[in-house]
Formats: sequence, structure tokens, C-alpha cells
Amino acid sequence: MPEGRVRAHNRAMIVLFTDFGPGGPYSGQMKAVLHRDAPGVPVIELMSDAPTCDPMAAAYLLAALVPAFDAGTVFLGVVDPGVGGARAPVMVEAGGRWFVGPDNGLFAIAARRQGEASQGDAKWWEITWRPERLSASFHGRDLFAPVAAGDFCIAAPSRAALHIRSGGTMPIRASPSFSSAPVAAKRVRRAWASAS
Repeated sequence: MPEGRVRAHNRAMIVLFTDFGPGGPYSGQMKAVLHRDAPGVPVIELMSDAPTCDPMAAAYLLAALVPAFDAGTVFLGVVDPGVGGARAPVMVEAGGRWFVGPDNGLFAIAARRQGEASQGDAKWWEITWRPERLSASFHGRDLFAPVAAGDFCIAAPSRAALHIRSGGTMPIRASPSFSSAPVAAKRVRRAWASAS
């Protein structure tokens, strides 16, 4: 736990939204960190089979699911084909809900919609805090889970993050797999249909 953090948790729950798939240790490793750093806070695995390595398609799906959760919920999202690359880690507050994960477009649609619904703007922060141990390929466990579990999402972020944008939403970045919203919507519908 980073120095100076207190274990006072006012959030409704932490919701996992990933493309890890139903097998393997990745979700379990993130849940272990959340349990360690936020004991007693419910952790819900909303989705572990978001469109694989496709943050744009996953962004539409996440945005459709967010309204079912109360203000105070923290969404820990990991659909991160650029892990270890140039993309920044971010924390977003919109409509009283928090989003923690990569800045690759995954939160752009949910942040815009939640900001509009609450008649406010989404606030974006780049996470500048780094743990002692940071894997080059598993920021979900080493960086995003400790931030989602910590006090960073309760009070104005200061120790873990640097405010980078307020008064608007981050632009949606095109994914290499497609470049338009209609294609993303079709891909999400296909993903949902094949999951049922």
C-alpha cells in the first residue's frame, strides 16, 4: 500500500471489466490485490470476456453497462493491448462513478455519457504513482488494482495522480481494428450474441 494511504473506503463496490477470459489466473490475481487493499469492499466481476484486445468495441459495451451501478462505484477496466507501451494509466470521474485503467479509449464513451447524464463534465487524471514492483505486462494487478482499491477514488486525487483534463472528455482514439463507431457497435452486438 503506497505511503500515506488510509484504509477508509466509501465506495459502493469495485467492478471488474476485462478481456482476460474466463480461465487463467489474471482476474484472481487482481481480486487478491483488491481484497488486500480494500478489505470488505465488494468486488463484482462484471465481464471477463470483453472484446479481446479491442478497447473501442469494449468501450461501447462498458458504457451500456455502467448506468446499472450506483454513484461511488469504481470500474477497474483492463482491455489493454498497449500495456507496457506509450499509453498512459488514467483515473476518470464522471457522474459520481470512477474508472481506473489504460488511456486507450476504453472509458471515453462511458465518461461522456455519464458526464452528460449528470450535467457535468468528466474529470480525467493521469496516474503518476508507481508501485515498487511494476510488471511490464500486468498493470491491471500492479498499478490499476491498488489505485482502484485506494483512497485515490474517494477524495480529489493528489498523491497518485496528476490532473490532466477537466471540462470535457478525452477524445476517442481509433483502434487499429476499425475506425468508426458503427463498426464498433456491430462488433459489440456480435460479441454479446456469441456470449449468450
